[in-house]
Amino acid sequence: MWDIPPYPPNNTRTYSCGIVLGGFVTEDKDGNGHFNSSADRFIQGIRLLSIGKISHLLITGGSGSLIQGKFREGDWVRTQLKEFKYPDSSIFIESNSRNTIENATLSKPIIQKAGLKPPYLLITSAFHMRRAMMIFKKEGYNVDAYPCDYIAGTAPASFSDLIPDIGYLQVWTSYLKEVVGYAIDYYKK
Repeated sequence: MWDIPPYPPNNTRTYSCGIVLGGFVTEDKDGNGHFNSSADRFIQGIRLLSIGKISHLLITGGSGSLIQGKFREGDWVRTQLKEFKYPDSSIFIESNSRNTIENATLSKPIIQKAGLKPPYLLITSAFHMRRAMMIFKKEGYNVDAYPCDYIAGTAPASFSDLIPDIGYLQVWTSYLKEVVGYAIDYYKK
């Protein structure tokens, strides 16, 4: 019930920019990046750019680590996009943010400098979308939601969902973090 419904497949609207929130790359012990279980954010952003649903892609994410090192998610993603042969003219990278609030505040000057007109398409995991939309709207963005990475699934609830499963604890941890974060962020500013 927390997840925002999927983006309507029959929506023909196009956008000047898709904003992909970080959190889909993990740094390994050697300081290298790799895609993690939230990589659907990245995949959907690239897909939307490739099919012309968005004309530009902004990846926003630095490091969410409590102890900041040299690794920045956005910088690593830039290297991947170059390997995929995406032109710099359609890609923007913000690599200093540490959380969703900073994603919103640090992305705004990039979008304004590029002259990209709203509305924008906000791309992030379904469990994170409700809080992300609230934060971006508080920051003055006109955004539509493009949720992805549905960890709870999109099928209707069934009796089998009531059977105990240790895997649900991880899902509940993610959702509880979002609900608490939403309540805290709601009262900021």
